[in-house]
Amino acid sequence: MSSAIADEFETHRPRLFGLAYRLLGSADEAEDAVQDAYLRFNGADREGIEYPAAWLAKVVTNLCLNRLTSARARRERYVGPWLPEPVVTSDGTLGPLESAEQRDAVSMAMLVLLERLTPTERAVYVLREAFGYGHREIAGVLNLTEANSRQLYRRAVQRVGEGRSRFEPAPERQEELVRSFLTAARDGDLAGLEKLLTADVTWSSDGGGKVSAARRPVEGLDKVARLAAGGAERFAAGLDFTTTEVNGAPGLAAWAGDRLMGMVAFDVRDGLISHVRVVVNPDKLDFVRRQLARP
Repeated sequence: MSSAIADEFETHRPRLFGLAYRLLGSADEAEDAVQDAYLRFNGADREGIEYPAAWLAKVVTNLCLNRLTSARARRERYVGPWLPEPVVTSDGTLGPLESAEQRDAVSMAMLVLLERLTPTERAVYVLREAFGYGHREIAGVLNLTEANSRQLYRRAVQRVGEGRSRFEPAPERQEELVRSFLTAARDGDLAGLEKLLTADVTWSSDGGGKVSAARRPVEGLDKVARLAAGGAERFAAGLDFTTTEVNGAPGLAAWAGDRLMGMVAFDVRDGLISHVRVVVNPDKLDFVRRQLARP
């Protein structure tokens, strides 16, 4: 690939990675899709590419649609709850997250909700919501009619909206909640934990069958508080925790020396923690490990 073509592609890479990650929920697979697009860009007839940004978005979207079909089959066989691969977002990896809407679009909660959609519904929703595409543009990317794009978008909004919480406190308040949660868990302070959690709080652990983790979500204030306190005593006593921005919101990274052991993301509703999502599957920590290892 000539340096000029490579340089041109690099200007589009961050946006393409953000698109692929939102479509796949996997940072590693998103990197693979972008790399495949890179190779296709190199081999394409330059005269046939009038608008490189649009051409590349179409290529990446369709590469992701192919991956989503096989990913869905794999996730049906997944051991325990499936969670997206966490991404540190404070470095701009997924683009600027300056508003609550932008943070919501890359949250763990949203990526889990997107699993409700068919691959095409997901593509329409992401292109429309996260990238501001019009239905004519989406139709061109996905080889649909505009009417079909609108219909798929309406269906996606309805299916995703059923599980959304639109009102979240400021990031500073969320970080305060996370720090308080960690302190209370380490102190075994059940009363303190219960003050931070919603009555219907849920705890989901993604070990993927690779490491020990609950095979089913744990639900309810008392159970989650006891799990947090007990887990801190039994499994996390020797770990160091650092706060970091995970998928647009304050979260935790768990370390054993210089080895990343897990990432914890939090959903917040009405000023309280409504969902704790713990990713300990080592296969899902490769990308975020590389991010956190940067100077």
